[in-house]
Amino acid sequence: MEPLKAILVDDELSSLQNLEQKVTEFCPDISIVATTRKPEEAILLIRQHRPDVIFLDIEMPRMNGFRMLDELGELDFEIIFTTAYNHYAVDAIRISAFDYLMKPVAIKDLQGAVERLTRQRQVQTKDKLDVLKQSLSPIKSQEEKIAVPTTEGLEFIPIRDILHIESSSNYSRLFFLEGKSILVTRLLKEFEDLLLPYHFFRVHNSHLINLKHIKRYIRGEGGQVVMQNGDVIDVSRRKKEEFLRLIVS
Repeated sequence: MEPLKAILVDDELSSLQNLEQKVTEFCPDISIVATTRKPEEAILLIRQHRPDVIFLDIEMPRMNGFRMLDELGELDFEIIFTTAYNHYAVDAIRISAFDYLMKPVAIKDLQGAVERLTRQRQVQTKDKLDVLKQSLSPIKSQEEKIAVPTTEGLEFIPIRDILHIESSSNYSRLFFLEGKSILVTRLLKEFEDLLLPYHFFRVHNSHLINLKHIKRYIRGEGGQVVMQNGDVIDVSRRKKEEFLRLIVS
């Protein structure tokens, strides 16, 4: 298989050179066809080379990464963000199912991102970008979505429609308001990390629930919660106090 063509975009010379050196030395599946510190030039280079992937810094002067992507229009390539963003913004990147590398880029993280890219390349770059920009917006929409990997690709699901999520070995099953459920290739711990800011709480080792969709709580040793669809979920003893504090505050 031929190496994937890549373009590196970062306004910081030291970061650009560091990434170029590490990709060249440690990622044989990637062939760098161009690098640039200017997003305006990156647009021309992307149209010229039609890369498989771009490594993109978001925060750049004059034109940030999002505006650059908007200028391109057609997004027929993958994106790996290179960022010094804070934890909140990194969560937004993860919710949208993009990969990212924290600066300074670690070799192990770089190789992991490239391995994931070569293993499961997706075609929904524009959809993922819409989810990312929405997640980063200071004005939150009622239709905030999360990108979840299924056996067929990615599904973009409104967060408010998720009732609860159940662990199933190395998978998770999502249950929705309208009654359906789907099995996805992501651990429950990953959903816990992603959805904590959206009023989700892990009441049990195997269950994460949407606190907005609790119908009632049944007292007991740990107790049980009844969700809007009638599903009954146990609350572990060690989670009971924290859970009750959240729902009565």
